[in-house]
Amino acid sequence: MTHIIAIALGGASGSVLRFLVSSGIYQWLGKGFPYGTLAVNVIGSFLIGLLAEALILQRIAMALEFRAAILVGVLGGFTTFSSFSLETLYLLEQGSFSKAAVNVIASIGTCLLAVWVGLLCGRWLFHYDGGVIQWQGGVFPYALIIVNALIAFIIGMVAAILLQKVVLSMEERAIILVVIIGAYFTLSGLYLVLFMIEHGLSFDAHLNVMLSVFVGNALMNILVLWMGLLTGKQI
Repeated sequence: MTHIIAIALGGASGSVLRFLVSSGIYQWLGKGFPYGTLAVNVIGSFLIGLLAEALILQRIAMALEFRAAILVGVLGGFTTFSSFSLETLYLLEQGSFSKAAVNVIASIGTCLLAVWVGLLCGRWLFHYDGGVIQWQGGVFPYALIIVNALIAFIIGMVAAILLQKVVLSMEERAIILVVIIGAYFTLSGLYLVLFMIEHGLSFDAHLNVMLSVFVGNALMNILVLWMGLLTGKQI
């Protein structure tokens, strides 16, 4: 039952994110081509390739619901094959055969490439000693921290691009940024703590190490998110 609730919550979040991202891209680039659907599918494909290593192959028994919420819920709701199929059919009905062909080739090709790149990044990060460094009697999960930083950069860059293109009030912008960024910082830090507990650390004996990693992850994400925001503003 907890798996179903986790997937439901993740799916709702992913669907809302897909709507915001795709709508913003359509306002930016227009609706002459399915740019929004292509963008969310490519981003989602890269993330699921990257997180397949971090959340599936680096199994953590205590985080089954966490993995289900992210991979099945959030990314499942964020990406969409049905919209891709419908938009391609609409292009065919309108006689835009070249656009339909480009959409099929670009969607399949770029999504496969994005998954492959994501998998390569994940495997490279976790290749050495399972992505951890032994530190002060515990472990320092450097690979997961880098994964968190990559995702924070993507969030910052996409947010900066869309906030420039989408018509929203200042209150709506503040709510979206605070909710999304706050939720991401919380979940990424939670997974790090679960990872360290699974590798033998405890709050009683390793509280300083766990707090250091948690705070370090938050500071790294803030820095990289800021870099993503700056990069997005230049696009």
